[in-house]
Amino acid sequence: MKYLSLFVVILFTLVTLTIVHPALLYAEAPAQTSQPILVTHFGAEPDSRKDATTAFQHAISACKLLANPVLVIPHGRYDLYPDSAIKKTYFISNTSSETECPSKVKTIGLLFEGIRNLRIEGDGSLLVFHGKMTTMVIDHCNGLTLANLTEDFARPTMSEFTVTRASDTAIDVRVHPDSWHRIDSGRLTWYGEDWVAKDHFCIRIDTTHAFFYANDEYDGLLRSVITEPAPGMLHFSGTYDRSRFPAGSVFTVRDPVRDEVGAFLVNSKNIRWKNVSMRYMHGLGIVAQFSENISMNKVFIEPALGSGRMIASFADGMHFSCCKGLISIDSCRFDGMHDDAVNVHGVHLRIVGKPSADQLILRYMHPQTYGFMAYYPGDSVAFVRPRTLLIEQYGVVKSAEWISPREIRVTFTRPVPGEVRLRDVIENITWTPRVHIRHCFVAGTETRGFLITTRRKAVIEDNNFSRLGMSAILVADDGLSWYESGQVHDLTIRHNLFRECGHNQLPANYVIAIAPENHQLSRPVHSNIHITGNRFICYTPAVLTARSVDGLTFSGNSIEEVPYFQADRSIPDASKTLKTVALTACHHIQIKNNRFVSGSPHQF
Repeated sequence: MKYLSLFVVILFTLVTLTIVHPALLYAEAPAQTSQPILVTHFGAEPDSRKDATTAFQHAISACKLLANPVLVIPHGRYDLYPDSAIKKTYFISNTSSETECPSKVKTIGLLFEGIRNLRIEGDGSLLVFHGKMTTMVIDHCNGLTLANLTEDFARPTMSEFTVTRASDTAIDVRVHPDSWHRIDSGRLTWYGEDWVAKDHFCIRIDTTHAFFYANDEYDGLLRSVITEPAPGMLHFSGTYDRSRFPAGSVFTVRDPVRDEVGAFLVNSKNIRWKNVSMRYMHGLGIVAQFSENISMNKVFIEPALGSGRMIASFADGMHFSCCKGLISIDSCRFDGMHDDAVNVHGVHLRIVGKPSADQLILRYMHPQTYGFMAYYPGDSVAFVRPRTLLIEQYGVVKSAEWISPREIRVTFTRPVPGEVRLRDVIENITWTPRVHIRHCFVAGTETRGFLITTRRKAVIEDNNFSRLGMSAILVADDGLSWYESGQVHDLTIRHNLFRECGHNQLPANYVIAIAPENHQLSRPVHSNIHITGNRFICYTPAVLTARSVDGLTFSGNSIEEVPYFQADRSIPDASKTLKTVALTACHHIQIKNNRFVSGSPHQF
């Protein structure tokens, strides 16, 4: 009966469209713009708080039958619930291990699959998701545009509370209304719609909007005698270092398992988001995997103004794994994340077997990344020695097939070079993107701003980084830990403002870190990195640390020293003696025309 109803609705839509534009029914007119598909024509009722999930799915199905469809979400609030959501299996990079999350079935609010040239016009609407969900998946789409839409969760999977009073024997806090909780036999439990937090990871945000790791402090609270003297007010009795619970600071707590993501772009290309707000995302963030040409313009990952909430993303803001073409991130805001704002990287797989001269068995090594095909016929690969991170040889993929979710058998067009050996790692260098990030504001995380590891041209310019817990920009590459590839060959960092970053990395709180994880130094790993015309406002001399780079320019930058913004804490003595630029095994270096705006000159 359900499918008959869907058929009737779609038929009615097509008949309506035929009256206006008969040519829309024929594939030979692909350039013709379709009449809009309105989700309200399929039963979605704005501002009703009714479940609109099925109505949205029916509207998306109707779009699949049209050339150049336009899906319109008339202005209002729409609620989407997991019971009506689509269930589909996806293995997603950097999410969860077999132990953490055995099932990879995702609960998907909006599934866009196999659609070409779709425009989604949000009309300033708000989509409110319930339970634990992946808000949307864009799978095998080409030319999809998402515009003018806001997404949030009715009950975020992040719980937040503010310290109102602290002493050596008691802590009083006010719980945010969106953070549902109960006290069962003296135990504090966070819960939501069909979920209960089983473990915890905690970040404290102080009144200067700096983020700090706070698992130890939160563990101390959990060991307390806990009462609720008034609704939403908790009283913890025990023994405390009250300096770790300053009044006005906010504790943010989540269960660490990444069982969903904020949004997932996979096997798609020419994807454009514009004027989209993600007020909360569960699991990871916006993840793109094996996708090509992605534009993020005015995408705002931050809590709603006036909501009183501090966190907008359970982990990263945007995460790009094994993409190609151009990744453009323009005029975006990142504020309130439990991990990095942007991470761009590939994946190293380890060689674990050689069944024939032209075949290798490759294995995903990091627990949270596996299960998706990493090689396609015609892809070029680099054979990499993991301890040096140097490329030994290159190859071209003829075919690839699964052995298990962890292992892939790859056949190459030619015999594997003799220099290649077991335990080396392989990077797919075809799936490496160009990157352009500009005019963005980045704050509100205990970790990094941008992680960039791609061999193609990357430009980071005219951005504002404020009080990030670690380095504002990290260039890594590793073959033994996260297995995130690869080499950087052309990176420009220019005209950015870096303000007081690195407090969680003291004493070595370098603002920019070029830090490949090569355990043996021989030839350089990265090359052609230019850091020019930036302004650094720092509380220590540490600006740049670079390791294993050939061709590094640091020029035309201004460095201004200011007092440590943590007035009640002191900077370790080791930080005060750091070089402004610290180099290890670097070659062809240019350091020129930099100036110290205030304070004593330091050694470069």
